Amino acid sequence: MTSQAKPNSLINTTFDDDHFRDECGVFGVLDHPEAANLTYLGLYALQHRGQESTGIVSTDGTNFNNHRGMGLVSDVYQKEDIDKLEGRSAIGHVRYSTAGDLGLRNCQPFMYQYAHGGIAMCHNGNIINAEKLREDLEKAGSIFQSTSDTEVIIHLLAKSPGKSTRERLAEAAQKLEGGFSVLLLTEKRMFGVRDPNGIRPLVLGKLDNAWVMASETCAFDLVGAEFVRDVEAGELVVIDEGGALRSYFPFKKNELRFCVFEYVYFARPDSTLEGVNVYEARHNIGVELGKESAVDADLVIPVPDSGVPPAMGFALETGIPFQMGLIRNHYVGRTFIEPKQSIRNFGVKLKLNPNRDMIQGKRVVLVDDSIVRGTTSRKIVEMVRAAGAAEIHMRISSPPTKNSCFYGINTPDSEELMANRMGLDEMCKAIGADSLAFVSTQGLYRAVGAPQEKHCDACFTGNYPVSIEKKRSPQLSLLRYYDKRPK
Repeated sequence: MTSQAKPNSLINTTFDDDHFRDECGVFGVLDHPEAANLTYLGLYALQHRGQESTGIVSTDGTNFNNHRGMGLVSDVYQKEDIDKLEGRSAIGHVRYSTAGDLGLRNCQPFMYQYAHGGIAMCHNGNIINAEKLREDLEKAGSIFQSTSDTEVIIHLLAKSPGKSTRERLAEAAQKLEGGFSVLLLTEKRMFGVRDPNGIRPLVLGKLDNAWVMASETCAFDLVGAEFVRDVEAGELVVIDEGGALRSYFPFKKNELRFCVFEYVYFARPDSTLEGVNVYEARHNIGVELGKESAVDADLVIPVPDSGVPPAMGFALETGIPFQMGLIRNHYVGRTFIEPKQSIRNFGVKLKLNPNRDMIQGKRVVLVDDSIVRGTTSRKIVEMVRAAGAAEIHMRISSPPTKNSCFYGINTPDSEELMANRMGLDEMCKAIGADSLAFVSTQGLYRAVGAPQEKHCDACFTGNYPVSIEKKRSPQLSLLRYYDKRPK
């Protein structure tokens, strides 16, 4: 059976558009009596990784059921929807789409019936050679229902001559280039595979006698699962219905290059990834910022929410009082009615409001996680200045972001990134701050407590662990390919 929720009217504010966005999160559970409900809760915990659409596929060992829709987890699923997702195993997905790629046809998990039975799949990341793979598959007769690179993986698997699902998935995965974590569900097994550089996260846990996998450990905390370990870079995990877990390494051996921006912004602060607690890493980044770029000021104010831990670290290191001088409205959804008359900085004001009595006449340090295009930073500085701040010193808990990501993060083209176009003094002037400083790359890795060579930081350094031949978004590339074909 298939059920589809009605799409919402979704509007991205300027505040949202000027941040990097992770494109999705995954959760799966095998052989548990409350599989669908646990998956729903797991996706709820992973909502920060994608707010455009969500889906769950379950199986009772014979039949597959699914429910998917546009919008937040809390909007898409009702109790009766979960009740219809029968079975002891399920996988789920939350998605943040790239520009122009918003639609139910790309809502995951995808579910198919093929020569070897039923199959459902979802993934986090980007396949950078997806356009070429899709072109070859279509020439060989494949018919696609979506513009998602996930569907490319499914077609590769279906065409594989491998004798088992594990062999077919391994062969398909070996043809992929990019960063990815994939969950696959059959009638009796669950599979997880992570790209050979481990760019995107995937963790493994236990709940009673059931195995669970997810993008982050915070999903385990909500459902009461015990964290076991990270799925290793290049690992293919196979879990049988009886609970047996087998591990394979089908890829050529590569070094771990985990996305360091997970620690800066993407992951929830209560998650632990690759042995590093995200909150602790962000707090430590603030300490490093305080050591590297202290300034005479009266208050340290975070830009909520990801700016809070580094602001606390900065305040601790410098001795400047920490205050929540910007108050975030947590009850703003992604659908709202815009005013008929223009309100200055409306997109930012919708989410943030300065505490005027606290800021008036004060020299403030504003701490944020990153500067992308610079439009939001400028609006926040203007707003704090209008609230009466005597000085505004901007401190950023990541190095300057100069390059686009091609491994699962929705980013603007490099030419649109402020740090790619301007030097530090130019950027400071453009956003209207009295001073501007970023944490150094060395300071970032001191804070994380892991070596730089174990991470992907191409957005800062331009050092891409997987070769990028064409500097453009794989999803947008697929859209252009899909749209330009003869009608």
